[in-house]
Amino acid sequence: MGGSTLIGLAAAAIVLVIVLVAVLRLHAFLALLLASLFLGLATGMEANKLVSSYETGVGATLGHLAGILGLGAILGKVLADSGGADQLASWLIRLFGQRRLPWAMLFLGLLIGVTVFFEVGVVLLLPILLTVVRQSRQSMLAIGIPVLAGLSITHGLVPPHPGALIAVDAYHANIGLTILYGLLVALPSGVVAGPLLGAWLAKRIQPSGPAWSGAAAQTTAATSDPLPSLPATLLTVLFPIALMLMATAAQLMLPPGSAVRSVLIFIGNPVIALLLAVLLAYQVLGLARGMSAGRLLMSTSESLLPLAGLLLIIGAGGGFKAILIESGVGKAIADLAVRANWSPLVVAYAIAALVRVATGSATVALTTTAGLMVPIVARVPGTSPELMVLATGAGSLILSHVNDAGFWLVKEYLGLTVKETLQTWTVMETALSVAAFALVLVLSQFV
Repeated sequence: MGGSTLIGLAAAAIVLVIVLVAVLRLHAFLALLLASLFLGLATGMEANKLVSSYETGVGATLGHLAGILGLGAILGKVLADSGGADQLASWLIRLFGQRRLPWAMLFLGLLIGVTVFFEVGVVLLLPILLTVVRQSRQSMLAIGIPVLAGLSITHGLVPPHPGALIAVDAYHANIGLTILYGLLVALPSGVVAGPLLGAWLAKRIQPSGPAWSGAAAQTTAATSDPLPSLPATLLTVLFPIALMLMATAAQLMLPPGSAVRSVLIFIGNPVIALLLAVLLAYQVLGLARGMSAGRLLMSTSESLLPLAGLLLIIGAGGGFKAILIESGVGKAIADLAVRANWSPLVVAYAIAALVRVATGSATVALTTTAGLMVPIVARVPGTSPELMVLATGAGSLILSHVNDAGFWLVKEYLGLTVKETLQTWTVMETALSVAAFALVLVLSQFV
């Protein structure tokens, strides 16, 4: 089957998801499952391979996310019920003031995003975001878009995130320079797509639904007790981030086989780090302040009950992504971009953008593009490998839509419709991508 036919069928499958969800009001889980079956059969995949690829995609996505989302939901609920989220929100409002809150949330997203995966950052920051919105009475989009922009731009551009690290290795880039250039690009890009775009979107779009009920929706403290101290609350929130940061440092600085390296990498795994943070929250924000074990059990159960629908939707998105990859759509798009006679930076950005649109994965876009571009870069002397990493990363962020697990995560957590998510999250991701690539082109004049 020709590349153009594959690309056309992939586009038809994406349109099918949007129509089923937005027009026919079908549940997103069913819409993604039907679109996966349509695409697999239309591209000629064998029935058994279609089913196994879909199941593999679901398992690969949920294997990474299920524990993170579950533990993050528990941690967020304990923060909300104890009043910890109120304490952090009040502190941020006092520190930055109402007018500068979107900027504060951008920098919070950048800070957290450098050290953790995007999904971990979302589940950690959501209870704080919801409480800041309630206390400041500002728009969810005005406050939420800057947080998401900060988390997303660091995920795509700045090592030690896995995709960026793979690209650094493939291009033989200097990791220190890549981090430096990445931060120089990430900050102004985040400003454009965060506070500035968020303020513009907030004037035009009002989310039609409430934020996800499982994401610490009880944004007022469950008791009349005094709020937990700021140090105790900050310790709980920053503890898993510190563990993950130490794991990254151990991978980069300690020799393989080192016992200390192995221990730090283990406790810095996102699931283990969040588990330890939940246990710490139980003690510091719960038991130490007089909350009974029964009340903590009730909070835990309440946080997990609404998670089923979210996990099914995200898993189905992973299955859809797997079918897109297995059907050859991603390769067809990459081959199309390689044939274009552009500079390596432009070709890398274009391939990553097209693979991202086709597969819904920033990491897949980064790794696929880096593999394709290495022989091309070798034939073009003088191309900065660090800027190649950033151009590839910028392309990997563009146009997040229905085949991206992050799309559904943001939709459900912020209480948006599919249309509203396309108008906000997708626009923000595209703005980040374009702004970052423009800055990479500017840097290429000096580097």
